Amino acid sequence: MKNKLPSQLKFMIFVVLITVGITLLVRHFHISDFYIVKPNVLYTSGQPRGMDYTRLLYRYHIAAIINLRQESEHRDENWHNEEVVWTRNNGVRYFEMPVDKNNSIPNGEIQAEFLSIMADKNNLPILLHGGSDDKRVALLTAVWLVKTQDYTIEQTSQVLSKMLDSRAMVESETRFLQTLKKQN
Repeated sequence: MKNKLPSQLKFMIFVVLITVGITLLVRHFHISDFYIVKPNVLYTSGQPRGMDYTRLLYRYHIAAIINLRQESEHRDENWHNEEVVWTRNNGVRYFEMPVDKNNSIPNGEIQAEFLSIMADKNNLPILLHGGSDDKRVALLTAVWLVKTQDYTIEQTSQVLSKMLDSRAMVESETRFLQTLKKQN
């Protein structure tokens, strides 16, 4: 009579290894907070890492990256140097447009610079990124949607809700959208 414990233990180890393998594979091919705003024009994400850049280039043909993170956010890890070197080595344009993480509402100068970059067809498609689940990215996307794509406040709010993981917009964000619509 054979002891069934070793075969059960082998099966459990097999299941654990498969689960860990699948988890690592999904994480390896997952870009944090990635969102397609308009195919071949504008994509958004959290901070890309390592192979994310290569996947973005070959799958989405990213021509430019716009980084909204402030210099103080660069100190946490070496992602900034990695990003600058990678873009330079791969012929991808790189723009830094720091927006205050605490305020998150882009000022008029940042809005104008972003719209100018978006208007240059040589920069498209663009990846706009900040940190993960970043309001700065969502609000600057709203600027583009309202001012150049003729989105209504409702349409823009729906896009922002998806970008922000279905979080309801706060009052300051709603006021910002209404201000954009009035300026348009």
